[in-house]
Amino acid sequence: MRDGGRLSAAIEILTDVETRHRPVRLALKTWGDASRYAGSKDRAWVSGLVLDMLRRRRSLGWRMGDDSPRAAALAALHVFWNWPVERIAEAAGDAPHGPGPLTEAERAALVQPRDLADAPPAVRGDYPDWLEPSLARAFGDEAPLEGAMLSERAPVDLRINTLKTDPEQALKALAPLNAQPTGVLPNAVRMAAPDPSQRGGSLETIPAFSRGWFEVQDLASQIAAQAAGDIKGAQVLDLCAGGGGKTLALAAAMGNTGQIYAYDSEARRLADTVRRSERAGIRNLQIRSPVYPDPLKGLDARMDVVFIDAPCSGSGAWRRHPDTKWRLKPEALAQRMADQDAVLDLGTRFVKAGGRMVYVTCSVLPEEDEDRVAAFLGRTKDFVVRPATDNPDLTRHLTGEGFLRLSPRASGTDGFFVAVLEKSK
Repeated sequence: MRDGGRLSAAIEILTDVETRHRPVRLALKTWGDASRYAGSKDRAWVSGLVLDMLRRRRSLGWRMGDDSPRAAALAALHVFWNWPVERIAEAAGDAPHGPGPLTEAERAALVQPRDLADAPPAVRGDYPDWLEPSLARAFGDEAPLEGAMLSERAPVDLRINTLKTDPEQALKALAPLNAQPTGVLPNAVRMAAPDPSQRGGSLETIPAFSRGWFEVQDLASQIAAQAAGDIKGAQVLDLCAGGGGKTLALAAAMGNTGQIYAYDSEARRLADTVRRSERAGIRNLQIRSPVYPDPLKGLDARMDVVFIDAPCSGSGAWRRHPDTKWRLKPEALAQRMADQDAVLDLGTRFVKAGGRMVYVTCSVLPEEDEDRVAAFLGRTKDFVVRPATDNPDLTRHLTGEGFLRLSPRASGTDGFFVAVLEKSK
């Protein structure tokens, strides 16, 4: 495909996302299915531009003085892809492939965009206006800076599976992808965010991946799993196991000792956990599926740790799923808060005296984080807050209450919240 055709495709896809309120992955798939002529490089280029447009949707519109998908595409190419104006003009005016020649107003806006310093905080931070009070609670005057960092491209983090290998061997295996230690956790490595216009190196091409040497897992997610503490020989329940990422991290920390139980309210989410656990060499896992009656029978008051990766807005992962911040609505947030209250209350049933609940969200919104813990403690008198980490590299991210708050700007990770709640003896 020529640049003009790629540019037109990106504008078409963003228009589809916004007019039909569709997840971007579905809009990209629809375009791909209808565009068999597009090669893998074309698809990577178009996908990369669409995601960059969504990450910076409001600030791009502000710069151009125009909030249309076309304006966002032109601005993204100039501001974030470093295309000179003449190259953009050539692609746009490439008949019949391009979206049409630049107007005088578009050219002027590209040459001299409006200054973001004059924009409202939500525009500078690229988030919806209605979330401004929440983000101001979390980050104060730095909310626009935090929002901007949540709009950057994300690196790819891996967790080295110590049941199969060690960091030295894993890094040798990952050398073709230039993975580097994070310097935060010994088993966490990172690959830089790929160029959005290029196909990144595929992890599946590394033979050791198929042998279970490492798993894709954001550093914040790995840190959250570490908050479970020393769990060798313990009884652990992963109450919202989902696809099993944190289940595998917890199991690796247990070293195939004790017992870990994985449960999720939706059985289909657990389907991948079995396959991934077999590849990872895990032998102390029990899947408790909701397809069976009373799937958590026999676990009451027996768990040393109940790990709750609660359903949430996903606001901490906006740089990976940028369309979700524009599709999030107040009523959806309220439903998530109700879900979080329910799963916290359910978790108390399984914690033994002296045991712990680890409450985790990939959210930066206080309504889903501190507020949910405060509400829980207000109706449950048997639990107290304990510091969420004693890792000296991470204690600076503890709040005054002992909660762990991570964000791209503060910790170079996705946005995460972790609270450790200990049950009285």
